[in-house]
Amino acid sequence: MPSDAELETADVVGTQLMRLVRLLERTHAQYQAEHPDAVERATYILLVHLVKDGPQRAGTLAESVHSDPSTISRQIAQLVRLGLVERTADPEDGRATLLAATVEGVRVFEENRRSRNERIAALTTGWDPDDRTRFADLLVRFTTAFENHKNDTWVAAAATRS
Repeated sequence: MPSDAELETADVVGTQLMRLVRLLERTHAQYQAEHPDAVERATYILLVHLVKDGPQRAGTLAESVHSDPSTISRQIAQLVRLGLVERTADPEDGRATLLAATVEGVRVFEENRRSRNERIAALTTGWDPDDRTRFADLLVRFTTAFENHKNDTWVAAAATRS
């Protein structure tokens, strides 16, 4: 059971995370309004996985982003229409399809990543370099703990349904 001090700190973290999520959602909505051809965030995440992890089947991609195949199918169709992703035959099983980022998809990913990194660097430019590094390390640690806890919860829930 967490102590009162741990719960107070958790409350600050939770409040700030909710504030950050709202700010990110508002910023994304503004960007979408100004750029009608922009890709939705959930769809863009698929492109990120395909660029970073390479070609893969839709089922594997769905597992990677913890989504269902029907949702992935709709999102991939949008990425294909935009020319950011292509479908190719799986060399190991010609009946299956692999999804892969196109050259344009990689360019869009790299441009977006550069732009994001520039914005984050601008936000932390006045910080002490050690603080920036520590913040990055702690954020990785927190996100990994969240992801692992979420995965443990899903495994436990699946086991109780079996």
